[in-house]
Amino acid sequence: MLKGFRFSVTTAGIKYPGRNDLGLILSDTPATAAGVFTKNRIKAAPVILSRKRIAKGRARAIVVNSGNANACTGKKGLKDAEMEGRILSDILGIPENEILIASTGVIGIPLPMERLEPALPELARGAGKVSALDLARAIMTTDSFPKIAERKITLGKKTVTITGIAKGAGMISPDMATMLAFILTDAALTLEYSKAVLREVIDETFNLISVDGDTSTNDTVILLANGMAGNTPLHGSSPLEKAFRKGLTFVCEELSRMIVKDGEGATKLITIHLKGAKTRSEAVRVARTIANSMLVKTALAGTEPNWGRIIAAIGRSGVPVREESITISINGIELFRKGAATAKEHLLRDSLEGDEISIGVSLGRGRQACRFYTCDMTEEYVRINAEYLT
Repeated sequence: MLKGFRFSVTTAGIKYPGRNDLGLILSDTPATAAGVFTKNRIKAAPVILSRKRIAKGRARAIVVNSGNANACTGKKGLKDAEMEGRILSDILGIPENEILIASTGVIGIPLPMERLEPALPELARGAGKVSALDLARAIMTTDSFPKIAERKITLGKKTVTITGIAKGAGMISPDMATMLAFILTDAALTLEYSKAVLREVIDETFNLISVDGDTSTNDTVILLANGMAGNTPLHGSSPLEKAFRKGLTFVCEELSRMIVKDGEGATKLITIHLKGAKTRSEAVRVARTIANSMLVKTALAGTEPNWGRIIAAIGRSGVPVREESITISINGIELFRKGAATAKEHLLRDSLEGDEISIGVSLGRGRQACRFYTCDMTEEYVRINAEYLT
């Protein structure tokens, strides 16, 4: 069981009446805090505020709302985010600058503070009355299911827990999508290690997914480690560091898969296994180009084994590939090799009806590889986003 974290949710009526849309994560003790935020040059007010506060590496709480991104809302948006923290600080008796803020939802509309402010005292009083799963439900927007993952690991004689909570189904192409993720652990970590391990794991998980190629104004991943498991604080040279890293990677990988599997309107989770690149960045560049290709995504939505769209994406990735060195397979069936088709497309029809598809690509240039998650693109994605404001 995760030690020393409490959760609360309540209804503020931010976008829809009668549903929980405001959540609180509260650590019983000050936690080591690290965060990675969107690289979009347009940043939401909560991102600006939380980046500033987390710089000192310590936090007690995260307050998060769904239904409104509080992005592109000017000085008022920043003041509203600060007000959330100020109210909770007074009620909870914790420093205001140890309260991090996160928001998700519609861009460009001010937070309805006349409804949000009265809900904050109830949120504070409810700490510990609900579970992490309840919080995961409260922060959903177009998500169809709550996203939570957990891993227990042994560090010497201590058992520590890593729990991850995330939301995201559209505007997903993190480059650290609308994507929020909160990773909580009762392990003790040094600040420098927290920052380093979070960035490294994100590069292998959240930064290797895409639903639609859009990077949000609000993307946020926060790691809080309160040390209540009682282990000796981990640092980069700790002999037990690898065990923690493996557990953190598992949690973030699970959340990444869930986000893509729940892509708006998606019916298929697509895993791209890219190998044979000269550098890792080269592998990621080609895989991302395939993952974001609307032609590849729509072909697979229609169970169409059109490998020509895949090789076209490879060719426009900007990596100097050679056609005769490339091989392409789908669901283990080789379709293209040495510059020519293998004429095996007919063998794929039945397997493309499933809800998971594997694309294998070898560039024949080197030994670097990566794994990238994406999903298909259907008419439902268009419907959801055409009606998002209404």
